Amino acid sequence: MRLATRMEGIAPFHVMELMSKAQALEAQGRDIVHMEVGEPDFPTPQPVIDAAQRFLASGHVHYTAALGLPQLREAIAGFYAARYGIMVDPARIVVTAGASAALLLALGALTSPGEEWLLTDPGYPCNRHFVRFCEGVPRLLAVTAATHFQPTAAQVGASWTTRTRGLLIASPANPTGTLIDPAELAALWQTVRQQGGSLIVDEIYHGLTYGTQAPTALALSDDIIVINSFSKYFGMTGWRLGWLVVPPYLVRAIEKLAQNLYIAPSTVAQHAALAAFSPATLAICEARRQEFRARRDLLLPGLRALGFEIGVEPQGAFYIYAGIGQLAENSYQLALRLIEEAGVAATPGLDFGNHAPARHMRFAYTTSAERLLLGLTRMSRLLAGK
Repeated sequence: MRLATRMEGIAPFHVMELMSKAQALEAQGRDIVHMEVGEPDFPTPQPVIDAAQRFLASGHVHYTAALGLPQLREAIAGFYAARYGIMVDPARIVVTAGASAALLLALGALTSPGEEWLLTDPGYPCNRHFVRFCEGVPRLLAVTAATHFQPTAAQVGASWTTRTRGLLIASPANPTGTLIDPAELAALWQTVRQQGGSLIVDEIYHGLTYGTQAPTALALSDDIIVINSFSKYFGMTGWRLGWLVVPPYLVRAIEKLAQNLYIAPSTVAQHAALAAFSPATLAICEARRQEFRARRDLLLPGLRALGFEIGVEPQGAFYIYAGIGQLAENSYQLALRLIEEAGVAATPGLDFGNHAPARHMRFAYTTSAERLLLGLTRMSRLLAGK
């Protein structure tokens, strides 16, 4: 038996393997402070659960349209009007089986074999693997703290070739938690548009910003493709529900792919998500955002005091991307030491690209302040002995 050649370019998701190791240690009775996985520790907001239970009680749990429940698409459009002050036609909104499905649909509809997509390095690992799955070629752009780990229009323009299909960016970004300045976002769009390419903007961490607001790329043009999710700000990770906003010309192509790949998003999750935009749910989400900010403000100086190098402070999401140059030579080996000897799980840079991954780690502040303090204390004891 042989595998498809595309599998040669798809690496394992190392953070999930690290999480498995943490779970194995916990099964042995070890206490592990989890800072490795980007999943909010809060439960699903109660109004969302209540909506799901009311719908389930009816017993009529059937397929929806592939593009999603019409009333949910309208609710998402209403959210854009209320939060960003822009009007989005519900017909351009596609409800998906998580943001991962949204990205896969977009890339599947746009990518021909051999075409290139420009992606940041470091960046979310699944993005380059999705490009490869669609028979495209991921081209990684090395980004540093000097540009807030985000690409510049000049860099994109210099990297563009005749085979380049488009640019995929994220703001706020994983693993760095950084945002793209609105002026730079406009410059990036101008560069992509001049080249006749497509721009996909991952906005799944919108809502989780601290001391600033992240404008949606949809304010720049109806031709930009935007991905969002109910997982992060709304705390609905396990419900596997996201959405995609696309130009009108893409809707039919996206619909055909969705019909064939997964029929329709989860009906229960969609009816639950109708309550995500209610005042009660938004109040819960805002309170949690403030808690995430407090956790960031606790963990950031704590890591710096231990010798981690943080060149740019995260303004969004719930990650800190830290250099380890003063502490170790290899982030993967350091991650193993932290989990085995200190009981702290963090993610080595290996997952996020090729640009100095051995010199960086990602810490997720998705656990309580008390647990973060415990993790800092444990790391301090371990690192004091080096």
